[in-house]
Amino acid sequence: MESKLVDQFHFSSTVSLHSSNRWWSGDTVAVVTGANKGIGLAVVKRFAELGLTVVLTARDEERGKKATEKLREEGLGNVRFFALDVSKAASIKTFVSWVETTFGGLDILVNNAGVSFNDIHENSVEFAETVIKTNFHGPKLLTESLLPLFRLSPSISRILNISSRLGSINVSSYYIFFINFTFPAWINDVILQKVRNHNIKETLQKERLSEEEIEGVVKMFLGDVKEGRWEREGWPQIWTDYSVSKLALNAYSRVLAKRFEGGRLSVNCFCPGYTQTSMTRGQGTHTPDAAGEVAVSLALLPPHDLPTGHFFLGFGPYNQSRL
Repeated sequence: MESKLVDQFHFSSTVSLHSSNRWWSGDTVAVVTGANKGIGLAVVKRFAELGLTVVLTARDEERGKKATEKLREEGLGNVRFFALDVSKAASIKTFVSWVETTFGGLDILVNNAGVSFNDIHENSVEFAETVIKTNFHGPKLLTESLLPLFRLSPSISRILNISSRLGSINVSSYYIFFINFTFPAWINDVILQKVRNHNIKETLQKERLSEEEIEGVVKMFLGDVKEGRWEREGWPQIWTDYSVSKLALNAYSRVLAKRFEGGRLSVNCFCPGYTQTSMTRGQGTHTPDAAGEVAVSLALLPPHDLPTGHFFLGFGPYNQSRL
């Protein structure tokens, strides 16, 4: 089923420590993956400034510890660090056990960890398996492993997956207006073509899409890469492996949101846009801090305004669509 523009989502992109809609406290635990730099670090810092207990995770232990120490030097003593490589099941198992022992549970998960091995104008699939494992299978396994630990409360626990419009089936039907949010023309020209394989599109657009069907699409892609036929099989034409990984993450987010619809958990995706990070080699239209501010605002929406199964794109008055 094609996504459509639902409405313009209005909210303040600046959350105040003294907001009248504040539902969180120092006991609220937020976990952020891939957070030693870029958007992840910006999200951790903003959560900490707002008084939450924040777990900064990073694959590189030394860099993660340095990032945490720097935040503490800035007076943010409510940040904890734990080494986590989302591409490794053993690392995830150790981390989940630590969260349970240390906090007893969590309230917010921001799946931010991700990789791409292409420069802006490149499109190699040499590291496709690593990209899929880190950007899709890793966040999925981490999420599933943490599900029993999400706390039951009127404020509703939240998962925010940092994703991309590159992982959309059809953008032309609902990405209509952008406010302080732009992509270079060369990206827009290619992205509108998206997934050209009609069988894949039909599968991922199913109303009752299953996790097994998502895994089947990913397996098909990796098979096409291995056999050298990925270019002619209708996969996305820009940052192909990254796009497919986000395509799968968005689809999984939709399935997970439906699993908990009307329940104790909200699951949404957010595309931070063309942000100045290491992945874009420092190019972009806005800073990680700007993207992080919006991500935190979405993650901290008051319970009565909190949707689930939505994809958010842009800054200011918000483009909101069903996943």
